[in-house]
Amino acid sequence: MRVMRFGLGVAFLGILACPRMETGIAVEPAKPDSQAVERAREQVRMLDTLYKNAVVSITKNYVNQQADVPAAAVAKDVFKAMKDGHYHNARLIDVTGRPKNKENIARTDFEKAAVEAIRSGKEYVEEIAFVDGRPILRAATVVPAVMEQCIICHGKREKNLLGTIIYELPIK
Repeated sequence: MRVMRFGLGVAFLGILACPRMETGIAVEPAKPDSQAVERAREQVRMLDTLYKNAVVSITKNYVNQQADVPAAAVAKDVFKAMKDGHYHNARLIDVTGRPKNKENIARTDFEKAAVEAIRSGKEYVEEIAFVDGRPILRAATVVPAVMEQCIICHGKREKNLLGTIIYELPIK
């Protein structure tokens, strides 16, 4: 009888320690509401437009030679502020295979898959994932060279393709 009580106690503690378990079987997180996913997609579109227009404006107005501070450096500062504020994550990733900055290489499975998809011609890639049991939208958008000033630092690239911006937004 004592062994049985001990066994039940351990089983009960195991359930408390792992609330995503039911009768010993892992439970998948619930899929997020489709309207919430669409709201996250809309946020990605808005952020992508904002960031890319800011980079183009900064480049057009302030980048005249390779020694000038690149607009991407400003974008990275803004990305960090958004991450520090717990709004979303964004990261520039090289797709050329010759990054200007070694920090800009794809690290995660999603980033690597997104780079390959963008190299093959896709302009947008996404996945829904779960981090700490919460749903997030991961999205990747294409970053082309759109101005002559882009060539100052990046040189001519095939299809004017430079990189991708990877977004991670909470789905609420």
